[in-house]
Amino acid sequence: MGCFITFEGPEGSGKTTQVHLLAEWLQAQGYDVVTTREPGGTRIGDGIRALLLNPLYVEMQPEAEILLFSAARAQLVGQVIRPHLARGGIVVCDRFADSTLAYQGYGRQLDIEVLRRITAFATGNLKPDLTICLDLAAEEGLRRKRGGDQAEWNRMEQEQLAFHERVRRGFLALAAAEPTRWLVLDAMQSVVSVQEAIRQRVAQHLNFERSVVT
Repeated sequence: MGCFITFEGPEGSGKTTQVHLLAEWLQAQGYDVVTTREPGGTRIGDGIRALLLNPLYVEMQPEAEILLFSAARAQLVGQVIRPHLARGGIVVCDRFADSTLAYQGYGRQLDIEVLRRITAFATGNLKPDLTICLDLAAEEGLRRKRGGDQAEWNRMEQEQLAFHERVRRGFLALAAAEPTRWLVLDAMQSVVSVQEAIRQRVAQHLNFERSVVT
């Protein structure tokens, strides 16, 4: 069986950059690595992503939101993640089920246990082996996003600051509840420093001698 690594954290924390850096490094170590993202990662999931993140759909109900995220996740798990893990590969995913608990649970304030049951059904109880949380103050993360490509400003990002602060607290609470699975890093550090810490933890998890960061 392979290894499933996920990246979580507030908006603007640099997850996508770190996912690609880690994948490139693991491939250089000889691992068979697939990178993916949520929502999306499949043709069906990308279609659902377009619905979920469209800033025009402000009337979307929280219950509809969680079911759409879960539908995209079920497709990703069945089509991409489980097959690659079964071949002994490594999957690195930009967000996974913990985002549902943080965003729809803590952020939208839906029932956490209900969300856990929906997620278990959608994933067949699949859980990451290692989760990297890039922690960042919500206000700073949104500032970073606003300073980037405005075409990427989506429906979730346009929520009020209080929502994003609850999401951040959610991620930290989830990490505190499962410290052996989570690694929480300060995303205000340099990209190189964050990646170095990630590689150390991943090397430890995979039980191989860590290469020097370049």
